[in-house]
Amino acid sequence: MKILMIAPEPCFQPRGTPFSVYHRITALLRLGHTVDLVTYHLGDDADLEGLRMFRIGRVPGVHKVKVGPSGIKFVLDILVFLRAVGLLLTRRYDVIHTHEEAGLMGAILSRLARTLHLYDMHSDLAQQLLNFDFTRNRFLLRLMGAVQRLIIQQSDAVIVICPDLVRRVQEIAPDKPCVLIENTSMLDSYHEATPAEVAALRQELGIDGRRVFLYTGTMESYQGMDLLVESLPAVVARHPDVVVLAVGGQPEQIAALRALAERLGVGEHLVCPGVRPPEEMWAFMQLADVLVSPRLLGTNTPLKLYSYLRAGRPILATNLLTHTQVLDDETALLVEPRPEAWAAGALRLLEEAGLAARLAANGLRLAEQKYTYEAYLEKTALAYTRLAQG
Repeated sequence: MKILMIAPEPCFQPRGTPFSVYHRITALLRLGHTVDLVTYHLGDDADLEGLRMFRIGRVPGVHKVKVGPSGIKFVLDILVFLRAVGLLLTRRYDVIHTHEEAGLMGAILSRLARTLHLYDMHSDLAQQLLNFDFTRNRFLLRLMGAVQRLIIQQSDAVIVICPDLVRRVQEIAPDKPCVLIENTSMLDSYHEATPAEVAALRQELGIDGRRVFLYTGTMESYQGMDLLVESLPAVVARHPDVVVLAVGGQPEQIAALRALAERLGVGEHLVCPGVRPPEEMWAFMQLADVLVSPRLLGTNTPLKLYSYLRAGRPILATNLLTHTQVLDDETALLVEPRPEAWAAGALRLLEEAGLAARLAANGLRLAEQKYTYEAYLEKTALAYTRLAQG
């Protein structure tokens, strides 16, 4: 099929949805489709056979777009919509494939172009407004909920990334073709770092001989980074060799996290190397003693969980739906989202070697049985089959 994909994101950057968009495209290309991608003026190009990128014009003063909803995204989305209209006036497509809020564009454009619309639902749009502290205005939340319902109702098929979104789609449109595709696409790049590579990375980061709790991802407030740091004093009081290695985040977020650690007297136990290339993540995970996800809000499954499971390391996570859709007490240590509970969980994994080994082995087994790149490709193909069948 010839696909017009609309992604209102800085494609491509190593974060959340842009990362997912990239891997969705690579899967579609492997399956024999071609993709014309309409996206922001920001991000790195991808040299993939079968992909053409159509960016909006550069917007003066806009050099980055923060994660989550924002006023500037509204302006950029209008430009994305107009760019997509321009393509539809000159080209014929079999499918319009949209991500996030571009689903509304797809609902409109697919009817005008008499083309199928596949909506790639990475999150509940109304929930996003709350998670990112964008607004708590009831009218705006109801309005976004209505937009979400319209998108789902007007789409011909929906891709979702976690079971909670399956439930959401079924509530709105019970008969809508809906395919759950977990974010396991990055597993295609899995490789075992050599001991020399891991040792070199430890030396570079200045963490030789230290026990590492590793976090990877963004540092938005809902990710629970403050919880992670606030639990540190109780952990290092018993294990002074512990360090939290937090990979990712923007400079201002890292500065705030470091300031919190300094106030709590654990500054030397926090290492923040910033954003690193995705291909380095496997080496980072292989130097870790424990992989952590302290997320506080939302119901979407963090993309990082699937990599964590595949890495074969024990996982410490908050006992919330965002994690328990994938993890259980056999594959992770799940704790309440409070500093004292988090610290207690961290200490258990440090001091109970049998527990840590059992959770790591069970997690790896789950990844190998259920969350593979082959399954990702199969489900992507299924989504397009169901779309064509109507």
